[in-house]
Amino acid sequence: MGHSQQDKRKTHERIVVIASKRLREKGLDGVGVADLMKEAGLTVGGFYKHFASRDELVAEAMQSAFGAWSAKVRSEGRTPEDIPLQEYAAIYLSGKHRDDTAGGCPFAALTADLARSGERCRSLATDQLKTSVNNMQARIDATDEAEARSKAIIMSCLMSGALGLARISNDEAFGDEILDTVKAFVNEFGTK
Repeated sequence: MGHSQQDKRKTHERIVVIASKRLREKGLDGVGVADLMKEAGLTVGGFYKHFASRDELVAEAMQSAFGAWSAKVRSEGRTPEDIPLQEYAAIYLSGKHRDDTAGGCPFAALTADLARSGERCRSLATDQLKTSVNNMQARIDATDEAEARSKAIIMSCLMSGALGLARISNDEAFGDEILDTVKAFVNEFGTK
């Protein structure tokens, strides 16, 4: 790969990472191409050297957001499936995660936006939801696969909903209470 192609790839990746964070912060329609390119230190005209459309950028940014946590875990020499339920709940339902909308779970940040997004984003989100539920199912202590699957779906919905509601609250103590209550429930519910 030539130097200019390598630079173009790095620039493309930088734009996607920035978009991934800003879209989680401000919503899928909350940030424009001009703002993203400015933050990346580029001009709006350069956008089309990297993407055919804004929808293409949004889809790539969401793919990046969906894979960010798994990539971090893998870089530490672990797999997402190997993280025990209690550890996963402690990480996911933490004040740190609540306060990091830009770097956190895209489902908690963008549920309604993703439901209204284009087919490509919805397909990416659906694939990630299935992966997340499967990973959660692997963490669950249950008498059979059907019970583990049901618990995985319930806990995935409960956890992303709790994180989203804790982010809504402008009362930090109440937000912490939401997270701690759901964390305790998930730990108990997942081990019965």
